[in-house]
Amino acid sequence: MTKEDNSLTHIAIIMDGNGRWAAKRGLPRSFGHKKGAETVKEITRAAGEAGIRFLTLYAFSTENWQRSPEEVSTLMGLLRQYLKTDLQELRKNNVRIRFIGERDMLDADIVAAMEKLEAETAVNDGLTLCIALSYGSRQEIVNAAKKAAALVQKGDMSVEDIDVKLFSDMLYTKDIPDPDLLIRTSGEQRLSNYLLWQLAYTEFYFTPTFWPDFNKNELTDIINDFKTRERRYGKV
Repeated sequence: MTKEDNSLTHIAIIMDGNGRWAAKRGLPRSFGHKKGAETVKEITRAAGEAGIRFLTLYAFSTENWQRSPEEVSTLMGLLRQYLKTDLQELRKNNVRIRFIGERDMLDADIVAAMEKLEAETAVNDGLTLCIALSYGSRQEIVNAAKKAAALVQKGDMSVEDIDVKLFSDMLYTKDIPDPDLLIRTSGEQRLSNYLLWQLAYTEFYFTPTFWPDFNKNELTDIINDFKTRERRYGKV
């Protein structure tokens, strides 16, 4: 693929650095999470304005359940607030929302609000905002393998029927294209169990900026950097 052929349809982001942003200012970690939630709104708007069709945000991993009960409670409270108050803005901006992850680990009221938000934005045809919540990529892949094994066991398909396309269709992201670009904030350079299957040919960009300080201007700069890259997909 030449530089001129570079199309940017899907951006995935690991939103990292909320706690360190707060610590640098002598504030509780909860302040960083609240400021980070504001950044989510700004970047969602900016991505839509830039013509991005899919934006996937790593909001809460399955490993994050190991954090202190106080921090988990703060994060779940912010999530409840987002689910209740942001529907009007999502509708206004023609955003469709999707959630991926282990819903059975979440409280029933949160799951109900998630499903309501998905249903009420399903007709929107602008940006699709996909939020990875209680998400772990290894478990996602294990779940897909179990689905395939169950179908083979039932006789609905054979082992020979399993290929990349079929397996991809068993993932949470089955109707979402793979990310073209992954951004991770805060200077860390690892995937942290995020979209391991889907990121096979994704371009990576690591920024030292903490997520609460990430903004539209930096997103624009990263998009422009992406456009200079040559994606070969294993070809010469």
